[in-house]
Amino acid sequence: MAEEILLTREGYEKIVAEHEELIAVKRKEVAERIKEALSYGDISENAEYDAAKNEQAELEERIHKLENMMRKAKIIDESEASGDRVTVGTKVKVKEMDSGDEMDFIIVGSTEADPFEGKISNESLVGAALLNKELNEVVEIAVPDGIVNYKVISIG
Repeated sequence: MAEEILLTREGYEKIVAEHEELIAVKRKEVAERIKEALSYGDISENAEYDAAKNEQAELEERIHKLENMMRKAKIIDESEASGDRVTVGTKVKVKEMDSGDEMDFIIVGSTEADPFEGKISNESLVGAALLNKELNEVVEIAVPDGIVNYKVISIG
Protein backbone atom coordinates (compact mmCIF):
# COMPACT_ATOMS: atom_id res chain seq x y z
CA MET A 1 0.00 0.00 0.00
CA ALA A 2 1.12 3.53 -0.71
CA GLU A 3 2.56 5.51 2.19
CA GLU A 4 -0.19 7.20 4.18
CA ILE A 5 -0.15 10.91 4.86
CA LEU A 6 -1.54 11.73 8.30
CA LEU A 7 -3.79 14.78 8.32
CA THR A 8 -6.26 16.33 10.70
CA ARG A 9 -9.71 17.08 9.27
CA GLU A 10 -8.71 20.78 9.14
CA GLY A 11 -5.49 19.98 7.28
CA TYR A 12 -7.31 17.82 4.74
CA GLU A 13 -9.91 20.52 4.13
CA LYS A 14 -7.13 23.09 3.52
CA ILE A 15 -5.61 20.80 0.88
CA VAL A 16 -8.99 20.29 -0.80
CA ALA A 17 -9.67 24.06 -0.78
CA GLU A 18 -6.26 24.85 -2.27
CA HIS A 19 -6.78 22.18 -4.95
CA GLU A 20 -10.18 23.61 -5.88
CA GLU A 21 -8.74 27.17 -6.01
CA LEU A 22 -5.90 26.10 -8.29
CA ILE A 23 -8.21 24.24 -10.67
CA ALA A 24 -11.08 26.73 -10.75
CA VAL A 25 -9.18 30.03 -10.66
CA LYS A 26 -5.43 29.76 -11.16
CA ARG A 27 -5.59 27.48 -14.22
CA LYS A 28 -7.80 30.01 -15.99
CA GLU A 29 -5.53 32.91 -15.02
CA VAL A 30 -2.46 31.14 -16.36
CA ALA A 31 -4.28 30.12 -19.55
CA GLU A 32 -5.22 33.77 -20.10
CA ARG A 33 -1.58 34.86 -19.64
CA ILE A 34 -0.43 32.27 -22.15
CA LYS A 35 -3.12 33.40 -24.62
CA GLU A 36 -2.10 37.03 -24.14
CA ALA A 37 1.60 36.21 -24.56
CA LEU A 38 0.86 34.30 -27.77
CA SER A 39 -0.86 37.38 -29.16
CA TYR A 40 2.52 39.18 -29.06
CA GLY A 41 3.65 37.03 -31.97
CA ASP A 42 6.93 35.10 -32.26
CA ILE A 43 7.23 32.83 -29.22
CA SER A 44 10.90 32.04 -29.76
CA GLU A 45 11.94 35.28 -28.01
CA ASN A 46 8.82 35.93 -25.97
CA ALA A 47 9.68 36.27 -22.27
CA GLU A 48 6.04 36.63 -21.24
CA TYR A 49 5.20 33.34 -22.95
CA ASP A 50 8.15 31.55 -21.32
CA ALA A 51 7.19 32.89 -17.89
CA ALA A 52 3.55 31.89 -18.33
CA LYS A 53 4.52 28.38 -19.50
CA ASN A 54 6.83 28.00 -16.48
CA GLU A 55 4.04 29.14 -14.18
CA GLN A 56 1.71 26.64 -15.83
CA ALA A 57 4.19 23.80 -15.25
CA GLU A 58 4.59 24.77 -11.57
CA LEU A 59 0.82 25.02 -11.16
CA GLU A 60 0.23 21.58 -12.69
CA GLU A 61 2.96 20.11 -10.50
CA ARG A 62 1.29 21.56 -7.37
CA ILE A 63 -2.13 20.27 -8.47
CA HIS A 64 -0.66 16.81 -9.01
CA LYS A 65 1.04 16.91 -5.59
CA LEU A 66 -2.22 17.92 -3.87
CA GLU A 67 -4.15 15.17 -5.66
CA ASN A 68 -1.55 12.65 -4.55
CA MET A 69 -1.80 13.92 -0.95
CA MET A 70 -5.60 13.62 -1.03
CA ARG A 71 -5.36 10.05 -2.35
CA LYS A 72 -2.88 9.00 0.35
CA ALA A 73 -4.50 10.95 3.18
CA LYS A 74 -5.44 9.23 6.39
CA ILE A 75 -7.60 11.59 8.38
CA ILE A 76 -6.93 11.53 12.08
CA ASP A 77 -10.12 11.30 14.07
CA GLU A 78 -9.36 13.46 17.07
CA SER A 79 -12.51 12.23 18.83
CA GLU A 80 -11.00 8.73 18.99
CA ALA A 81 -8.06 9.96 21.06
CA SER A 82 -8.48 8.71 24.62
CA GLY A 83 -6.95 11.82 26.18
CA ASP A 84 -4.68 9.85 28.47
CA ARG A 85 -1.80 9.58 25.98
CA VAL A 86 -0.29 11.95 23.44
CA THR A 87 -1.23 10.87 19.90
CA VAL A 88 -1.20 12.42 16.46
CA GLY A 89 -3.99 14.99 16.37
CA THR A 90 -3.93 15.83 20.07
CA LYS A 91 -3.05 19.10 21.73
CA VAL A 92 -0.46 18.78 24.47
CA LYS A 93 0.75 21.35 26.98
CA VAL A 94 4.27 20.81 28.26
CA LYS A 95 6.40 22.51 30.87
CA GLU A 96 10.10 22.96 30.16
CA MET A 97 11.65 21.72 33.38
CA ASP A 98 14.69 24.02 33.48
CA SER A 99 12.99 27.33 32.69
CA GLY A 100 9.44 26.57 33.83
CA ASP A 101 8.10 27.86 30.50
CA GLU A 102 4.87 26.27 29.30
CA MET A 103 4.20 25.54 25.63
CA ASP A 104 1.25 24.21 23.69
CA PHE A 105 1.78 21.87 20.76
CA ILE A 106 -0.57 20.10 18.42
CA ILE A 107 0.97 16.89 17.11
CA VAL A 108 0.20 16.58 13.38
CA GLY A 109 1.47 14.68 10.37
CA SER A 110 4.56 16.11 8.68
CA THR A 111 2.55 17.56 5.77
CA GLU A 112 0.59 19.78 8.10
CA ALA A 113 3.37 20.88 10.45
CA ASP A 114 3.62 24.62 11.08
CA PRO A 115 5.77 25.53 14.10
CA PHE A 116 4.56 29.14 14.00
CA GLU A 117 1.03 27.86 14.74
CA GLY A 118 2.27 25.37 17.35
CA LYS A 119 1.70 22.42 15.02
CA ILE A 120 4.66 20.08 15.21
CA SER A 121 5.25 16.96 13.16
CA ASN A 122 4.94 13.52 14.67
CA GLU A 123 8.27 12.87 12.93
CA SER A 124 10.11 15.84 14.50
CA LEU A 125 12.43 15.31 17.47
CA VAL A 126 10.00 16.84 19.94
CA GLY A 127 6.84 15.41 18.34
CA ALA A 128 8.20 11.87 18.15
CA ALA A 129 9.45 12.02 21.73
CA LEU A 130 6.06 13.20 23.04
CA LEU A 131 4.04 10.49 21.29
CA ASN A 132 2.45 7.97 23.67
CA LYS A 133 3.50 9.94 26.75
CA GLU A 134 1.04 10.20 29.63
CA LEU A 135 0.00 13.08 31.85
CA ASN A 136 2.78 14.19 34.25
CA GLU A 137 5.35 12.08 32.43
CA VAL A 138 8.75 13.74 31.89
CA VAL A 139 10.52 13.19 28.59
CA GLU A 140 14.16 13.94 27.83
CA ILE A 141 14.73 15.04 24.25
CA ALA A 142 18.08 15.48 22.53
CA VAL A 143 17.70 18.56 20.34
CA PRO A 144 20.39 20.36 18.32
CA ASP A 145 20.95 22.84 21.18
CA GLY A 146 21.41 20.07 23.77
CA ILE A 147 19.00 18.23 26.03
CA VAL A 148 15.56 19.52 26.93
CA ASN A 149 13.23 18.01 29.52
CA TYR A 150 9.49 18.46 29.10
CA LYS A 151 6.78 17.45 31.55
CA VAL A 152 3.38 16.71 30.03
CA ILE A 153 0.93 18.86 31.99
CA SER A 154 -2.22 18.45 29.89
CA ILE A 155 -3.43 16.39 26.95
CA GLY A 156 -6.35 17.23 24.71
